[in-house]
Amino acid sequence: MASNQQAGPGIGELAKDRKARRIGVVMGEIGGRVQMRPVGGGIEWEAMPGDVLVPEAREELSARLAVKSNNSRVGL
Repeated sequence: MASNQQAGPGIGELAKDRKARRIGVVMGEIGGRVQMRPVGGGIEWEAMPGDVLVPEAREELSARLAVKSNNSRVGL
């Protein structure tokens, strides 16, 4: 990797799929595509590596807060 390129988020880290406009957790990479899962769990989706970015702090906070809010509504 060239020194001017940054690696994308690793497995288990939050990431932003800019094409799908979603925040998720990186689950792995298969066949040149990144597998991502919603922060609160759910069905995985695939993203192209070039579309997977580190989320901004406000995006990460918003995603984590949404999960906490949902968990409190359902009694977790």
